[in-house]
Amino acid sequence: MTTAITTDRSTYGAKAASRAAVVAILAIAVLATRIIWFGDPVADIDEQLYSLIGQQMLHGKLPYIDLWDRKSFGLYALYAFAHWTLGPGPIAYQTLAAIFTFAGALLTYHLARDLTDRFGATAAGTLYVIWMAAYASYSGQSEAFHVPLMLGMVWLVRDPDRRDASRRALWAMLLGGLAMQIKVTVLPQCMMLGGCVLYSQWRRGLDLAGVLRLGTLYGLIGAMPTVLVAIFYASISGFDAFIQATITSSFARAAGPLGRFSSRDVVWTNPLMIMAALGIYGAFRVKRPENPARYWFYAVWLLSCLATVFLPSTVYLYYYAAAVPAAVLLVTPLLDRRGPFGPFSALLLVMLGILILQIPDRYQLARTEKAQTTQLAEAIAPHVSHSACLWVYDGPTALYRMTGSCLPTRFIYPDHLNNLLEHDALGTSQPGEVRRILSHKPPVIVAANVPFTVQSPDVAAIVKRTLAQDYRPIASAKMHDRVITAYLRR
Repeated sequence: MTTAITTDRSTYGAKAASRAAVVAILAIAVLATRIIWFGDPVADIDEQLYSLIGQQMLHGKLPYIDLWDRKSFGLYALYAFAHWTLGPGPIAYQTLAAIFTFAGALLTYHLARDLTDRFGATAAGTLYVIWMAAYASYSGQSEAFHVPLMLGMVWLVRDPDRRDASRRALWAMLLGGLAMQIKVTVLPQCMMLGGCVLYSQWRRGLDLAGVLRLGTLYGLIGAMPTVLVAIFYASISGFDAFIQATITSSFARAAGPLGRFSSRDVVWTNPLMIMAALGIYGAFRVKRPENPARYWFYAVWLLSCLATVFLPSTVYLYYYAAAVPAAVLLVTPLLDRRGPFGPFSALLLVMLGILILQIPDRYQLARTEKAQTTQLAEAIAPHVSHSACLWVYDGPTALYRMTGSCLPTRFIYPDHLNNLLEHDALGTSQPGEVRRILSHKPPVIVAANVPFTVQSPDVAAIVKRTLAQDYRPIASAKMHDRVITAYLRR
């Protein structure tokens, strides 16, 4: 009896130590791939806008009405929460994104345990962290937040034979709805996962009418977060602004010159597709997954993830992060330590991912850009105030917070006023809004020597003429392969 109890305690202790080791490894991976950007206000581009809107929400401003952008309300709410709890600096949302990434790594580990041993699942969780960073979700991109929610949805619906499968499916649909309130492009994944649940119910004997009723219920649950946001805006007479920003503008925005598919997409998808293809080959020829049905379920999920990537009319590198977890799960046959290659194939894939990240080079670049942005903000700050607004025509949105400036327009993201693709999407005239801003004679205008996007020639001509006539350069900084210059009004 005593021996049995001692053995049970020993086994429990070993399992607890093993679980703790997994948690520690994944936490270290998250920190190692993200810490170099902690505190960097210009680590990436879009997150600067989300951060600014989130901070303004804490002062009573609202997305779509007071500050224009087309992302879902939940994304700004997450940023507002981050700044409410952790302060105004970028470390706030970067910490929250790191927590979400850690949660995504743990979920990837648990999903991989259906297919491989503990070692292979730990490698899968580590690869998730590495490739999320490789696809630009290393700081605060929206993918850092919605991908873990989709992993949670998959975790809830992956086993249709559970006794509590129906209840878990309801929670999964709510998670999908919350993910859509971060980025609406997750819709194909939500439809695919919901469809899989309905198919499993039909196979278990539910008639067609029952399937339709259940599908309607799932759709209502998934739509509930968005409906609640719409009701809120309707209650404050902001429904038109909500619809214009989140729906109408998306259809009115012109497609990029490269379109939805281009040669660069082949390059960007190569790592994920090669990883998935190697895994599928391994599933047939190297190490059969422990749960083949679950493995092919993840393969179908990958297809819906790619639909998420290519749903917008213009595709950017960081969109591919949506497909990272599914691709990682498909490569698990090569991660299993019990396979013919032992631990070496898993270690090789992890090392290749680390090399692709180029951490030492990026560390130095992040330090340099952070220092230069701080110097630029210090040069601008004495000339702006709560009543004399800086205008960032083309440059870091973070400068508004860093200089303590007021905001000269509701179209505060530079890309919205300088990008030709947005010409018909704002609900107002780009040149007209720029002329209105300039009529207030901003004390400082920030511009860049190289545009990120296709520029509006009308807006560019207005700004170029104004800078030449009324402004002089006072400071410059190099960031993201561009020179950003602050111009002071004469």
